[in-house]
Amino acid sequence: MSSSISRRALLRAGLAVPVLAGCQSFKQAPRALARTDVRVAAPFAMPAIAVPDFSASPRFAIAAFGAAQDDQARTSAAIARAIAQAHAAGGGVVVVPPGTWPTGPIHLKSHVALHVEEGATLLFSAEPRDYLPAVPTSWEGLECMNYSPLVYAYDCENVAVTGRGTLRARLDVWRRWYARPKAHMDALVALYYMACRDGVPVERRDMTTGQANLRPHFIQFNRCRHVLVEDIHIVDSPFWVLHPYLCRDVVIRRVDIAAHGHNNDGVDPEMSQNVLIDACVFDQGDDAVSVKSGRDRDAWRIGVASRNVVMRRCRIKNGHQLMAIGSELSGGVENVFVDDCHFDHADSSVPSTINNLLYVKTNERRGGFVRNIHMTNVSATRIKGGVLAVETDVLYQWKTLVPTLERRLTPIEGLHVEGIRVDDAGFVCMIKGEAELPVCDVVLRDVAVRTVRGTPVVAENVVGFDNHPEVPA
Repeated sequence: MSSSISRRALLRAGLAVPVLAGCQSFKQAPRALARTDVRVAAPFAMPAIAVPDFSASPRFAIAAFGAAQDDQARTSAAIARAIAQAHAAGGGVVVVPPGTWPTGPIHLKSHVALHVEEGATLLFSAEPRDYLPAVPTSWEGLECMNYSPLVYAYDCENVAVTGRGTLRARLDVWRRWYARPKAHMDALVALYYMACRDGVPVERRDMTTGQANLRPHFIQFNRCRHVLVEDIHIVDSPFWVLHPYLCRDVVIRRVDIAAHGHNNDGVDPEMSQNVLIDACVFDQGDDAVSVKSGRDRDAWRIGVASRNVVMRRCRIKNGHQLMAIGSELSGGVENVFVDDCHFDHADSSVPSTINNLLYVKTNERRGGFVRNIHMTNVSATRIKGGVLAVETDVLYQWKTLVPTLERRLTPIEGLHVEGIRVDDAGFVCMIKGEAELPVCDVVLRDVAVRTVRGTPVVAENVVGFDNHPEVPA
């Protein structure tokens, strides 16, 4: 199986051709931008990750294009013009200088870096209408047309968000949208049927009408190649914070995220390949990192797995899981490596919500697969759950919202956990597999939990469970 996302797979996704003037296909680029290879050691064959190198690129200061700290419309227009000029030049860096700059959505183009200098803040509008017209995106694994992500790139090559400045979302409206009233749930049911039963084309799945209230992602790279995010500080978010979707070659490093709203995952690589998440700090309202690959028939249509994802040297202050796999994993997830990561909750502004260190979650509707997942050298203070949890009946509100249209179980095999130190946990390991498709080949070695509040190990429907003596039985 190829380790890259094929053009054929993107064509199956139904949106392989750019639909926004703001992003030009890499085949039409004026010239090639220099790239740097990032090499990552992993317990599987991890390809070098090629990311853009903007060190020799011209710089385009937004003030020179008319940006004003007291005028959102002028600043938004100036950023768009600077991006267009940088792209037309064959590559460039759009520079946001110190100060607070109000803006609407930012749409990147190929060969462009958005650089937010130290002392600078991009303050994103809280008005949903500012994020129209709708763009191709997704919601919890289902493709749709929705409000633009705050920072968005579609079918781009060589794109970056860098600098020691801050991206901040105003939550005036999005905070109200965190609630899930009936109109919102009805819209989600409608989207589910459009995607998973009726085969409605993505361009006709408009979720910006009525009171659907589907919040946009903060940063989404959609069908992009050679993506770099580094050094940036991100505060608050309407929805998932960083979402590489159907991307290849992604490096996210030294990023500091503090977002405690509903569904505020830190990084969600989805149907993406060759991804490094390195030396980041997560203070989240949901999972720190969650590897996904789409949902049910919509993902089976696209047919792209998430593969070769490494998370290393990260600090987690808060979040639901340190690393989650799923539950949107219908395209499959393989080759994930978590190393040298630590949860301590020392500086978080909210009470601890950390549950598990490694959590694999799926259900009878997902299909897909999970295989070759590794976690090593991880430590934690007090966690509600355990070191490893696997659950195969996680449906949340969907259990009663819609019926199972097609039953496909998820093969789960090759979970390797080693070198773990936890002060206090609810359990060490809990695996709840399916009787007709047991979880296979689970290895726990050198796992030490000082205090276990409940049953240390629960293993239901597991074949090949190597529970090393260091783990309490």
